[in-house]
Amino acid sequence: MKGAFIVFEGPDGAGLSTQAELLDKYLRKKGYKVVLTKEPTIGLIGGLIKAALKNEWKTSPLAMQLLFTADRAHHIDMEILPAIDKGKIVISDRYFFSTFAYGEASGLDVEWLKKLNSKFPMPDLTIFIDVPVDVSIERIKTSRFEMELFEEKEKLEKIRKAYLKIAEIYNSDKTVVIDGTKSVEEIHAKIVKIVADKLKI
Repeated sequence: MKGAFIVFEGPDGAGLSTQAELLDKYLRKKGYKVVLTKEPTIGLIGGLIKAALKNEWKTSPLAMQLLFTADRAHHIDMEILPAIDKGKIVISDRYFFSTFAYGEASGLDVEWLKKLNSKFPMPDLTIFIDVPVDVSIERIKTSRFEMELFEEKEKLEKIRKAYLKIAEIYNSDKTVVIDGTKSVEEIHAKIVKIVADKLKI
């Protein structure tokens, strides 16, 4: 079968990882070959990014997004495209829309970020999970011991607004925004229907 590329996007606390994992399990049960991945990756550059997000070392917003883009370039070349070429379904927890949203929230030029990422393949389906900032914060507090760099309320407000604007700009049959305040089961059921409708799988 032809491979496919599905991306989950949204602010921290939206439940991206949970829904990516549930979709992965669902598709595997249906007999599909699936690769579940995420950004930042577990590679060398991804490790630098994660350390910066936890304030283990300091860098500028510009350097941070350049690191994300370098990590993404390696991710695409070494993992995503080879898997798609083998007919696998790749599910990624975050992709270049995160760079646009988090970069804009940090005061960077979004058009420049778009050019920087312009050579990367567009996903076959991008699922934006939207949640109010208060919901994001409550979920982060209950699931993590420490708040990461982008997880202050004011920044989360900016990030959410940026995501909604991006979803509107890129609105097509390859993008969808869903309400992330519903139960995990309700959201998963909706995602399964979306994937079946959009990708015929």
